[in-house]
Order: sequence, then structure tokens, then C-alpha cells
Amino acid sequence: MKDPYLRSWRDYQERLRRGSRMARLARRILVPALAAGCLFLVWTFAFRASARLSRYFYPAPEYAAVQASSPGGASREWEGSDVRDLLKNLPAKGVRLQDRFTLNRDGTPVVVSSFLVPGFQAYILNLLRRSRTEAAAVVVLSPASGKILAMGNYEKDGRRDNLCTRAKFPAASLFKIVSAAAAMETAGYTPESQVSFVGRRHTLYKRQLTKKRRRWATKTTFTTAFASSINPVFGKLGIYDLGRDGLSAYAGKFFFNRPIPFDLPLEKSVVHLPDGDYGLAEVASGFNRKTLISPLHAALLAAVAANKGIMMRPRLVESISDTGGGFLYQSRPRPLGRCITAATARRLKTLMRETVRRGTCRKAFRSLRRRKPFRNIELGAKTGTINDASDRFKYEWFAGYALPRDASTGICVAVLGVHGEKLGIPSSELGREIIRHFMGRLREYARKAVPSSNKGTPRS
Repeated sequence: MKDPYLRSWRDYQERLRRGSRMARLARRILVPALAAGCLFLVWTFAFRASARLSRYFYPAPEYAAVQASSPGGASREWEGSDVRDLLKNLPAKGVRLQDRFTLNRDGTPVVVSSFLVPGFQAYILNLLRRSRTEAAAVVVLSPASGKILAMGNYEKDGRRDNLCTRAKFPAASLFKIVSAAAAMETAGYTPESQVSFVGRRHTLYKRQLTKKRRRWATKTTFTTAFASSINPVFGKLGIYDLGRDGLSAYAGKFFFNRPIPFDLPLEKSVVHLPDGDYGLAEVASGFNRKTLISPLHAALLAAVAANKGIMMRPRLVESISDTGGGFLYQSRPRPLGRCITAATARRLKTLMRETVRRGTCRKAFRSLRRRKPFRNIELGAKTGTINDASDRFKYEWFAGYALPRDASTGICVAVLGVHGEKLGIPSSELGREIIRHFMGRLREYARKAVPSSNKGTPRS
């Protein structure tokens, strides 16, 4: 009979040998597997870190080469005309303007990314629906880069036309921006220059346009004349200081009667310059219905003052890519031209600031200017109001800017309100609420507002 103690000892030894074999097998298999896993994790981390560092130190160019098929089957780089051709029928396709949407090009889907800020765009569209106007349009852009941050319109009858790009609205006193800039640059006017007028401020009779000084005339400064939109002062300026040639030259500098390249079809703003003195007075003061402008162009007028006299090309499309994520097109900031000198732009801002402080925007912006967050934000604007020929509709404009200390996050806002028998919310109040909302969420919206590059901008 075997000793049970001996049998248990042998079983114990066998278990030890079996455990030793399993440990050796684990070392041969598990250790290399763990080492391989660690190496994979280290390699993945290093690859991602190097990619981020390379993008930081060697950023990709803002304009990527784009390959588009040509009729001959060859490939070529996409241009702005290709983007306009892609988007020209956008409203008819039923696609709402938003930060990202898909279109078809020759049967191939492409993804369009815009500069529109989704929350900001939604806020403005909701604001316009509550404006109680017959129609309204808003354009908000970055003056330093030309990025369109919001663009929308509302029509009471439910039509879906893009009013922001239609140049069918009388510019009214917005044209005083052009006249004032021309007077300061060519006729020696300054914000402190003394001017005078007779009669009421917002009328324009021939008897108010005589050059003869009258002892009962009201004397004021050029700044106040601009801020309060005094028509007789600008009427005389058009006749005696600028003339037909001066008005024509500066209308062209501010891109009237000239095409403005844009990603969507944009109608040309027009100004007709008559030969008679009274006609020149009407044009210079904006007291006519033949000078027509689009809301987008109105925002660009304010941007000239805010951007040191340079008008940047407006940009809606940030990039276009295929469904796989490959970039087909990427825009970059590009100046349209220098409209006025930087010194003239500074003086023009003085006039526009006074419009907000003591001029036609005083009441609308009084509460906003008193708020602590807005004490370090520069506000400037110009307004305009005129009835249509039948006195059925009133066209009301606001074109202004809001520039924080970091001017790169500034915005320019253009608001058009078309009022019927009952007046809706004034355009200056709509502009105030748009500025208040944007600046209140500046950290959230700043990514799209900040220009990615100033390359190509001429020096002052």
C-alpha cells in the first residue's frame, strides 16, 4: 500500500512543474504582446503630436489648390467663378443658408462650409420675424477679413428672395458716408469744420442751397451735420465743393457702379449723377430714390471706416470639400481696394461715433452705451430714411460697427427695414440688439469672426 503522504508530495511537485511551464509560456506570449501594445500607443501619441506641431509651426496655406473637371477631361484649379457657378441657383434649390450644407456639382455631391455662425444666424432670423416690418434684411461681416458672419432676410408675404444681395433699395442718407469722405479728402473738411444751413435739417429746398451767408443761418460743425444728417449742408457740399466729377470719383472708390465679387450673385449698386446743381445736391445728401444699394454693400460702407479705409472682398464660403473630407476649395482674405486713406477713415469714424452718441442713433443706443461691458467697445453708425415714390413704404437703414479693443473681433452690421402703414421696430434698434447679442457671446462667436490672415492687405 502506497504512502498517502508520498502521493500528495508527488502531486504537489507536479503542480509546481506545471505552474512553471505556464509561467514560461506566459512570458513568451504575453510580454511581447504587451510590449507591442505599448509601442503602438507610443507611436500613435507621437504621430498625433507631430501632426499638431507641424500644423502649428507650418500652417496649411489659406488657399488650397483645387481640382475641378474641365470640359476636355483635364483637371484645373478651382476659382471664385467656380464657387459662384455652384451657388448661383442656391435659393431656387431650396437650400437654406447655414454654416454647412451639401450641393451637387455635375452629379457629384460636395460639402460647402460657410463663415455663418449658426447661433448668431438663428438669432437674427428670429429677430427679423418679430420685427413687425413688411420686409427686412441684415448682413453682419468682419471688416478686417470680409467674412460674412450672418446674412438673412424676412418678407411678410413669405417669399424667399435673398434681399441681402438685391440692389433695389434707395441708399438715402447712407450716401453721406461717401460724400463726407470725399469732402474730408479733397475739400479740406475736418470733423471740426464750421458749416451752416437755413431752414429745417431734413428738407432740401433750392432756397436752402445758396452759397450766400445769411445772418439767421444755423451754424454747426461738420461732425454734427453728419451725425444729425443735415441735408442742406451736404447738398451745398455736393454743388460747391465736390461737383459732378468729385462725386463720381468717390462713388466709384466706394464701388458704386462697379461689380463687387461675391460667392452669390450680387447686384451692382448704382448712382446716377445729373448735370444740374439741384440733382447733385440730392445725390450728395442722399435725398433721392435713384441711388440704389444692397444691404451687403451697405455693410461694406461701414467696414471702410472700421478697416482703415480698405474694403475687403466679402466672403460667404469658407471651404468646399468632397464627401470624403478632401478640400476642393478654401478662401483667403483679399482686399477689393483702398477707398480712402487711413487718416480719412479715422476722421470718418469720428463722425460715425457722434451719430451714436448725439445723432440719429442716440436714443436707440443710449441704454447700450451705459452698460459696463460696452464702455470699451467703439460704436459708430449712419442711418438713412426715405419713402418710396407712392409714399406706401418707408425704407429705413442702419449701417454701423462695433469694435472691441481687439479690433480683429469687430463686426459691421447693416440693417434694412421696409415699413408699411404701421411702423415696425426701427432699424437702429434692430442693429443695437444684434450688436448686443454678438458682443455678449463674443467668446463663443469669435472663432469665425477673427480673421485667419491679413495677408494681401495693403499697408496704410
